[in-house]
Amino acid sequence: MNYPYVTGWAHTRFGKLDDTLEGLICQVANAAVTDAGLEHREIDAIYVGHFNSGMSAQRCSGALVLEANEAFRFKPATRLENACASGSAAMHAGINHILAGRGRNILVVGVEKMTHLNSGQAGECLLGACYQAEESATKGGFAGIFGKIAQTYADRYGDQSEGLAMIAAKNHRNGMHNPYAQLRKDLGFEFCNMISEKNPQVAGPLRRTDCSPVSDGAAAVVLTASDAVSAERRKVRFRSIAHVNDYFPMSRRDMSQLAGAREAWRHALMSAGIDLLDLDLAEVHDCFTQAELMIYEAMGLTEPGEGTRAIREGWVERDGKLPVNLSGGLKAKGHPVGATGVSMHVLAAMQLAGEAPEGMQVAEARLAGVFNMGGAGVVNYVSVLERAE
Repeated sequence: MNYPYVTGWAHTRFGKLDDTLEGLICQVANAAVTDAGLEHREIDAIYVGHFNSGMSAQRCSGALVLEANEAFRFKPATRLENACASGSAAMHAGINHILAGRGRNILVVGVEKMTHLNSGQAGECLLGACYQAEESATKGGFAGIFGKIAQTYADRYGDQSEGLAMIAAKNHRNGMHNPYAQLRKDLGFEFCNMISEKNPQVAGPLRRTDCSPVSDGAAAVVLTASDAVSAERRKVRFRSIAHVNDYFPMSRRDMSQLAGAREAWRHALMSAGIDLLDLDLAEVHDCFTQAELMIYEAMGLTEPGEGTRAIREGWVERDGKLPVNLSGGLKAKGHPVGATGVSMHVLAAMQLAGEAPEGMQVAEARLAGVFNMGGAGVVNYVSVLERAE
């Protein structure tokens, strides 16, 4: 299949930002088009990943991209929402637009503005990604949802607190090298592993250091059809994509595993014709450290119940056999919901182009995996990207 190339990108810093939702969108939209070496008029369609769920009064946010440049006027622009995987929903929509032969250059933007809300308000909005009929009363917002998942896992496989703290410490170390990251501080294993006034227990076994922060931010990508890529452009392209949904209610699933994530990874790797360890790195959805632990198992890196082995034995560290979240992940980079999936693709593409920030770059990286999840393992997107010759 002639998957498109990633020819341009842009990424704001994540954190508490003064920019408006519109300002963030326009900033990355213009920068990505310029980075791709294109004129705005050459963009055929625009897709925007924006979860919102009450975080902004501006519901029809796809149309905001037209404010970036007058050449965007009358271009088709569509907002995609699929919980915390809204960014990847937009990415895959852009890819499918090109594969359908409907366009040659597609702009994809992911964005979220969250920090103007207090923690309670943000938590209430994020609960929009859970199954309302059964889970909307969960205390602690989505941390409460994943606290339940962490407890279910611990009840089956034993206490995982040390392993979760090791994941948190790894991602904070990695985030120090990422200029876009919200939390650029090495907290260390001891701090992450100890319940304290600065690191209180939040929900179930989860401590504050097990939870990604509330963030503002945006990222954008330009996708170009394989027959429209000029010789001088970057040679990073998609090798395969997969999208899998699982049952919405947690009551219908075994929450000691992420079955939907496992299926998405299986489909993507099979379609790419590779094994997991052919990947040189992966960016995965560590909204909570428990999620990253379970993703190790869903990827096939370890057997069920043995996810901590991947962190204890250093497999997912910078110099391990499959480095995971060299960006710092959602844990340190931040999690502006709609921007997250696009951000993951930008950072993976940077690695494959040899343009990752100093200290993040994997030498001679050729293959990268991206996993973006929406809800409690409900929406699952995997992309495999490669450096093409």
